[in-house]
Amino acid sequence: MKYSFNKDSKKVIFAGMSDINVSYKDLGAVCDAIRYKNVNTAVEALDSVIYNGMPIYYRRHSKHLGARHELHGRKGRYPKKCAKFVKKVLQNAISMAESKGYDTSDIFVVHASANKTQTMPRRPSRGILFHPGFGGYASARRSNLELAKIEVGVAEMNEVKFGEMAMHLLKKNADVFKKSSAQQKPQPKKQKKAQQKPAQVTTAPPDRQQKQGLQKEESKILETQTVQK
Repeated sequence: MKYSFNKDSKKVIFAGMSDINVSYKDLGAVCDAIRYKNVNTAVEALDSVIYNGMPIYYRRHSKHLGARHELHGRKGRYPKKCAKFVKKVLQNAISMAESKGYDTSDIFVVHASANKTQTMPRRPSRGILFHPGFGGYASARRSNLELAKIEVGVAEMNEVKFGEMAMHLLKKNADVFKKSSAQQKPQPKKQKKAQQKPAQVTTAPPDRQQKQGLQKEESKILETQTVQK
């Protein structure tokens, strides 16, 4: 599979998938959402779309789309199916990078794109083509099947040379990832110093003290008698 990455690709790890029955327009929006981000944050963003129902911002192909309050009024959609395919390709790239000895905290998505591979013509069934009661043909006389492909490339931030805008986004996302990872680390708990309690002096009641004194005197008298004998 040939990749459309036009930079130095010697230190970039690629993964891809072709001929998928999904919309290439939705795939492009999902790829825009994870590009130039750390791989861990990219996986979290895709999981939020798949499991939590978060929308994806559409820069293009956003005609007749509604504004989403999660995106602060920008247009978006919920492409769960496309997010699942992109996550699968991204996990393949991450596993290949880990097998080569890379650390996931230093790897970023430097390339993510989607495009249309082929279109196959389809026609509706014979009963839908003509409406005898209305005296005309159906509006959807033809519906083509469009297949798409995904390309994802991961690498370290300083190993590939990009333009000013791309490097700015990489550094910005790296700072965000460092802050989030620092907040997620559990802080060590302060151990409380054990306060030493004063030793309690137990004193016997006065009746017991008198009995103990009498017993001691009797024992001394017995000892002296045995010595005299």
